[in-house]
Amino acid sequence: MKSFFAAGGALPWWMSGLSLFMSFFSAGTFVVWGSIAYSSGWVAITIQTTMCIAGVLIGFFIAPKWQKTKALTAAEFITDRLGYNTQKIYTYLFLLISIFTTGAFLYPVAKIVEVSTGFPISTSIIVLGILILIYTAVGGLWAVVVTDVLQFVVLTAAVLIVVPLSLNKVGGLGNFVSQAPDNFFNWVNEEYTWGFMVAFGLYNLFFIAGNWAYVQRYTSVATPKDAKKVGWLFGGLYLVSPLVWMLPPMIYRVLNPGLGGLADEGAYLLMCKEVLPVGMLGLMLGGMIFATSSSVNTTLNISAGVLSNDLYRHFRPDAGNDQLVKVGRMATIGLGILTIIIALLVPYMGGIVEVVMSLAAITGGAMFLPPMWALFSKYQTGKSALVVTVITLAINAFFKFLAPTLFDFSFDRAQEMGFGMGIPVLLLTAFEIYARTRKIPTLAYDDYRLKVAGKNAVTGEGPSSGNRKGTRVIGIGVALTGLLIVVLSFLADNGAALVGGMGGFVLVLGCFVIYRSGKKTTN
Repeated sequence: MKSFFAAGGALPWWMSGLSLFMSFFSAGTFVVWGSIAYSSGWVAITIQTTMCIAGVLIGFFIAPKWQKTKALTAAEFITDRLGYNTQKIYTYLFLLISIFTTGAFLYPVAKIVEVSTGFPISTSIIVLGILILIYTAVGGLWAVVVTDVLQFVVLTAAVLIVVPLSLNKVGGLGNFVSQAPDNFFNWVNEEYTWGFMVAFGLYNLFFIAGNWAYVQRYTSVATPKDAKKVGWLFGGLYLVSPLVWMLPPMIYRVLNPGLGGLADEGAYLLMCKEVLPVGMLGLMLGGMIFATSSSVNTTLNISAGVLSNDLYRHFRPDAGNDQLVKVGRMATIGLGILTIIIALLVPYMGGIVEVVMSLAAITGGAMFLPPMWALFSKYQTGKSALVVTVITLAINAFFKFLAPTLFDFSFDRAQEMGFGMGIPVLLLTAFEIYARTRKIPTLAYDDYRLKVAGKNAVTGEGPSSGNRKGTRVIGIGVALTGLLIVVLSFLADNGAALVGGMGGFVLVLGCFVIYRSGKKTTN
């Protein structure tokens, strides 16, 4: 169980950090944020900079707190801290929302395939969904992490080739800037205001710190110090990556300003098709598909872990590890099928940008802030956390779905996000002040501390073998990717030296990782 859902409890921090980065950013970078970059320009980079700030804060304050809980999943922490009945309700809510989340993540993968190959989007959703749920069900968290790290290397190599070739296509940086639309380099605009940025930054903080799938990255490393490094690596990558990732769709706006409707969701791939040499587009496509898929497999893995570890085991406390892992794999398949169905419905919900933003505003603060608040407060209870969650979800849903029809009133993007993040903060603060002034007893928190002390006394599984094998697999994958890029450089009709140089660097990096993993084995 611990190996399948937490990689043995001592995942190397750099692997966990790269996996967190890939699981988070890839869900929307190429389609959601690429669409905004094409239509609004620099605003897309400003939005993603809030993720850097969130990662740094999480590294300093929140990630080590999660690691110290010694919980296999966030649901296990909620059980220990707030009680099983509270955890059960949160689990039902999380599973319901995660189906929509993974569906929204799977849709961009299929969109990428449709834009680049012409393959029907519905067929792409079904085929890719089945592939993802199979390898996640077979390999657990190690399968998720290893593929995430490989995707990071493939995509970083490919996108660093795309940027200079894209600029060259429009005649250089100067021509790009001069031909860009008016206000294309403004930090904010009328739809995405500074108020939206603050609210979305809070959402990112709550979501990255409290989402059950991402909590897994903080709890599966060996020490609180490693958990800090996971958050800092995530923040550091988001300091530099938004500019690199968003330039190609922004440049494509100059090259082809005529995309309208949902067609701008394919701007990134259309730019890649314009400039990438023969073969590199295929490699880029493969990397983008599985990078975006990492958000799906991450959520599938943690959702299956919750069903197996926190629900099934409660009713079958004598169930052995083999049986629990089998249940987890069956749960992965069932959830994967539901994910495919939701992804097929995304076009009928207003498109992927609308789905992602609305889902964030309605559920982000409501679901993830109350349990995270309980990490720091001894006064919060299961009842207070649930009341805040239910009230916030109800209010947000009312203003999103009913108020426009009943009262002809609706929030703009900034108001919707600010309202969704502000309500749980105000409610939790109010309860905190009330509990402290009334000096309410903290018996539940005292019991929780005893449970954590008991877990610290139990010796965990030895993770070193899994770490060595995982690192070696990553090294081999990276080296073969580098070799493939070098071969493709001989087929390139443009940018051959750039492609070959990048391939050589990736090949050397892979060989170094293989060497280091073999040295650790010898030691």
